[in-house]
Amino acid sequence: MQPFVRVYENIFVPLPLTMNQLTRLSVWLSRLNHCRGFGIQSPTDYWMVRYVINEHWPYYQYSELGRGDNWLRRKLGRLYFRLANWRQPSVIVSSDYGDYWQAGCRRATVTRQLPGTIALLHTGIGEADRLREYLHSHVDDRSVVVVEGLWHDRKAWRRLTADDRVRITFDLYYCGILLFDHKRTKQDYVINF
Repeated sequence: MQPFVRVYENIFVPLPLTMNQLTRLSVWLSRLNHCRGFGIQSPTDYWMVRYVINEHWPYYQYSELGRGDNWLRRKLGRLYFRLANWRQPSVIVSSDYGDYWQAGCRRATVTRQLPGTIALLHTGIGEADRLREYLHSHVDDRSVVVVEGLWHDRKAWRRLTADDRVRITFDLYYCGILLFDHKRTKQDYVINF
């Protein structure tokens, strides 16, 4: 669908946007000054934003993954694929997006059961309070937790990021990423994803 319709010669009239498109546009505009790692001083975090979170080059599995998915599921699925590809965990705890996680790390076991130590965990914001209790004894420096649905409960996200075990957070609006490397100083990033 074209965003503009030609009325006469060089006169164009914008087509009306759907509510979903307006919401996406407003989120994107509100986070415009957080694009592509602008303002991030840490080289490690900058690399994470540029080459994992906001990578735009097609990966080898993109053509096979996400057929028939809506735009948000495909966007998040590709992010999860890149996260698994980057971290290469042995166990991924997720109840959804299994095909994306597995394509990103073929040797990983995708399960719904919480293991002894979290390698990569994908959950919803509704589980935030239960997750906070679990984090104290089940994360290490290489653990990655992805929390989906931040826009539903911003207070729960703030409670998660305030936890003393969480060192680096990436707020992507649609989901959040928590890293636990205890050698790093605490840093919270808002990213235009």
